[in-house]
Amino acid sequence: MRGAAFGLRQSLDTVGAFIGPLLAIGLMLAWAGDFRAVFWVAAIPGLLAVLLLAFGVREPRRQGSGSPASPIRRRQLGRLSGAYWWVVGIGAIFTLARFSEAFLILRASEGGLPVAMTPLVLVAMNVVYALAAYPFGRLADRVSHRRLLALGLVVLIGADLALASGTGWVPVSAGIALWGLHLGMTQGLLATMVAAAAPADLRGTAFGAFHLVAGIAMLLTSTIAGLLWDGLGAAACFVAGAAFSVLALAVTALAPRQPSAARTAQPEADPRSSSASARR
Repeated sequence: MRGAAFGLRQSLDTVGAFIGPLLAIGLMLAWAGDFRAVFWVAAIPGLLAVLLLAFGVREPRRQGSGSPASPIRRRQLGRLSGAYWWVVGIGAIFTLARFSEAFLILRASEGGLPVAMTPLVLVAMNVVYALAAYPFGRLADRVSHRRLLALGLVVLIGADLALASGTGWVPVSAGIALWGLHLGMTQGLLATMVAAAAPADLRGTAFGAFHLVAGIAMLLTSTIAGLLWDGLGAAACFVAGAAFSVLALAVTALAPRQPSAARTAQPEADPRSSSASARR
């Protein structure tokens, strides 16, 4: 159920990502575009989250004694398999194909969307994202990860081409919806692939390395997208995104096959059977 769990996590996380912009739109309209006041209100849920972590969350007791040692050492990193680094590489190329969502807002603004209504872009994208993440997470537990990633890339290519085609409401709305759909199809899936490929005691390190590489790729691709936008126009920016997606599609086709969750899951050892075996 790892895919379903990550899909549910992505879905619930994204619910906040569209409720927040809806609240921002209402406050911007009510307070005549006072950004400073809106950001003061935005600090409130952040404070509530800190209080929830401090008083509502209890960590499970760690087994063993002593303070934990940092696993970021050459010997420990050497335990991360080739399959894991394939996932990191695919994630990096995938990120190169998907630059910052800020460019979606810029594209919608070119079509005449008022500044106070620009959060609607993120609302629309995240509604689709939230609705898609859990069903596709469950699907990831039953189908080939490579095929699902490839399908997500095809959807991203469609989003880029729609956004490149013009600033009318139809192509921009279609591009935004397809962008959210590809996020729902792939982001929980990539997390599932990282968790499946990494040793259990190094999963935190594995996720950290994955997001470090993805963050560098996002910085690089967003810089390239900005230069293309300024130099050649918005259409060239999104066409380049589609080209990166085709490259990511080719790399995904070459990735090694990962066993399904059903074949990789190992049952928990029953301590009673272990002690009985020891007595025998």
